[in-house]
Amino acid sequence: MSYPSGKLEGYFSQGSPEADLLAQVDFARLPRHVAIIMDGNGRWARTRNMPRVAGHRAGIAAVRDVVETSARLGLQVLTLYAFSVENWKRPESEVSTLMALLREYLRKELRTLQENNIAFNVIGRQEELSAPVRGELRRGMDATRGNDGLLFNIALSYGGRAEIVDACNRLLADRSGSAGGPTPIDEAAFASYLYTAGQPDPDLLIRTSGEMRISNFLLWQIAYAEIWVTETLWPDFRRGELLRAIVDYQKRDRRYGRVGEERPPVRLSQGKVSA
Repeated sequence: MSYPSGKLEGYFSQGSPEADLLAQVDFARLPRHVAIIMDGNGRWARTRNMPRVAGHRAGIAAVRDVVETSARLGLQVLTLYAFSVENWKRPESEVSTLMALLREYLRKELRTLQENNIAFNVIGRQEELSAPVRGELRRGMDATRGNDGLLFNIALSYGGRAEIVDACNRLLADRSGSAGGPTPIDEAAFASYLYTAGQPDPDLLIRTSGEMRISNFLLWQIAYAEIWVTETLWPDFRRGELLRAIVDYQKRDRRYGRVGEERPPVRLSQGKVSA
């Protein structure tokens, strides 16, 4: 089978379940933006009688695999929910370990990001992060700024409500003192004040670990996203799960509030029901 990009040649073992899933993907209908709530690290560790931090460390392998696979598939944007504003309430030792793992990931994976033409970006309240972490993030963003392949957003110190509040405050600051008083604003103008300004909204939202909630993630942007939930815990999530989500996404009828294809009415005829 030939693919739109040679980046997939040899990436999946021939005859493997992943290769079979790849054969079902319609590359003309890929989701432009995939967002993932990475959940289940603590549960993964607990089932193995390991400390929570072991689950976070194991989750790095899933990040690496999903980011590279997304780039090879030709997705435009991938956003991973790594650390929420609520996560600051966790034990200081766990927060410190998470930040150390983040810095380690960036140092080790920068070459892979460059080789796959991936642009690295951070969304969230970066000012709440420590100076060393901000410095590492800035180096990663600066180094990959010229790449025009996959845009890889990592959400840090992020909250959907906080993003909307921050957008409102930026909007008010821009319009304060404007002549003629307040003027109406539309959705497109408001979206330009969000952390994801200029990016397409997520088409597909994936959540691992089986939880049925969106956890304050991209509340504005996921208004019309298709949601796909898997029982798989994040450290076990790999390219096959990503492909499965995309294949399922492509089977759905996305209406955006419009009426779908009309079906013939149900008719009663000679004791039979037909449709």
